[in-house]
Amino acid sequence: MTGSGEDYVIARQKKNERRKQRLAIISIISFAGSTVFAAVPMIQRAMQSPQPEPVSVESSLQQQVQGYELVLQKEPENQVALEKLSLLRVQLKDFKGAIAPLEKLISLHPDRQDYKTVLDYVKKREGENPN
Repeated sequence: MTGSGEDYVIARQKKNERRKQRLAIISIISFAGSTVFAAVPMIQRAMQSPQPEPVSVESSLQQQVQGYELVLQKEPENQVALEKLSLLRVQLKDFKGAIAPLEKLISLHPDRQDYKTVLDYVKKREGENPN
């Protein structure tokens, strides 16, 4: 009897192992299917939606220039706005446009040597590249 009991236990273990394997395969297939069903619509939307155009550096600098010009309309002697405006215009290679804010900074702060140095540089560059 012990032989048939052991055979039964071994047969039962093999049957349980096959069930576990089937369950694992079904689980893997279900997981893969649900992933595909979730990913496909997302990929389709990504392909169909228009991509926003990248903002150019120059247009970003132009927007900043406009912002500082608005500040200077309200506060014509705003030191920070004058500094940033002149630096932005230098970055945009608008040397002629950078001269006026720098001259105003020098008139407001004659002790600042750095303003005079930048003005000399801008005037030199403006002479090299007249627009």
